[in-house]
Amino acid sequence: MTRSTQSPFRTALAALSGTSIEWYDFYAFATAAAIVFNDVFFPADMPTALKTISSFATFAVGFLLRPLGGIVFGHIGDRVGRKKTLVITLLMMGIASFAIGLLPTYDQVGVLSPILLITLRLIQGVAIGGEWGGAVLIAVENAPEGKATFFGSFAQLGSSVGALLSTGMFSLMNLFGDAAFDSWGWRVPFLASAVLVVIGLVVRAKLEDSPVMEEIHAEQGESKRLPVAEVLQKDWKTVLTGVFALATATGGYYVVTSYLLSYGTESLHLKESMLLNGLSLAAFLELVVTPLLALLGDRVGAHRVVVAGLAGVVLLSIPQFMVLGGGSVALIYLMMLAMRLVMSALYGPMAAILADGFAPHVRYTGISLSYQICNMVFAGFAPVTAVWLSSLAGGAYWPTALALMAVSALGIWCTLRLRVHHQRRVAAASATATQEAVAI
Repeated sequence: MTRSTQSPFRTALAALSGTSIEWYDFYAFATAAAIVFNDVFFPADMPTALKTISSFATFAVGFLLRPLGGIVFGHIGDRVGRKKTLVITLLMMGIASFAIGLLPTYDQVGVLSPILLITLRLIQGVAIGGEWGGAVLIAVENAPEGKATFFGSFAQLGSSVGALLSTGMFSLMNLFGDAAFDSWGWRVPFLASAVLVVIGLVVRAKLEDSPVMEEIHAEQGESKRLPVAEVLQKDWKTVLTGVFALATATGGYYVVTSYLLSYGTESLHLKESMLLNGLSLAAFLELVVTPLLALLGDRVGAHRVVVAGLAGVVLLSIPQFMVLGGGSVALIYLMMLAMRLVMSALYGPMAAILADGFAPHVRYTGISLSYQICNMVFAGFAPVTAVWLSSLAGGAYWPTALALMAVSALGIWCTLRLRVHHQRRVAAASATATQEAVAI
């Protein structure tokens, strides 16, 4: 395979800059949905539980169009190039997020307020649906031999950076007091995304496309076949396996962040600022350890690192919520950090694992489908489902914790199956190359 002439660190940082901004916008919405949207965009006389579910539902709808974003931008990325898609998705996400910061409240315009919120959320969903696959591939496909897991993790770090910036901004706005926060403070994180988008565009404008695209164009020319059609015909098992392998990394993340924040403040009456500070510390830890765990994946095998992380989630799911009831800030923070540590093992290595599962000419589409279908099914509805399960048990946390454990156990099996799919694809490609060489 042709190697890139540009620095792999430069491409990795370009991927990181964009995904950081995209995820900052996404997590800002998730945080606001947990603590403020229920009062801003819904009527005051609506029951509290229904307002909370409705607020999280606006968060969930953004995931409905993520597979569409993956298909549309995956097609562009596989046919035209990775770089162009990354510029378009960044602009879409930034404009939608900035507009959310300007929306009128329910008291001002009534039902039009949540309708506008949902519309902008859907635009966010399409944008993030196309962003992730391109950012991952621009880093993985420009990585040196044997370092794909490490450099691929830089795109994944955008989740940590975005979460850190988002929770940090909301924590800062909380310092102005509850009245100021509810009135205008929650808008600032969304408006501030405009500055970050400009920075991201400057970085990505200087980026070269992946060398893999040159090989694809040279070998296949102007292929008329749709990448999504080929993926669904030949690699549907890999797509489906990837969906369940990613379930904890996506849906589980929102359980231990958005749902935890909602459960802690509404059911246990813990301070928002305390929990936000803890989530900020956890995001910082994730930022530090994710590339280290990805580097470990290059040494011992990415699949092993992910399996170990999923096993850790199984062990920590119940203690994570149990300590909230005790009220000890030290224990709450300790469990937040422990949970984020084991979940960090899922993020970095998974980019390279998924990329290995698909042929280069359909890789953007393949990994985007797995990731975005997973987000639609698991991540988007994770907070809503968690609240619903908790309500069935009278507000207890244990149904949600058990569900997280079950999904993580299934993820272990699916991660191991992805390795088998990769080995079979490599063996088939090797056999084809041998036959062609003999024929010549």
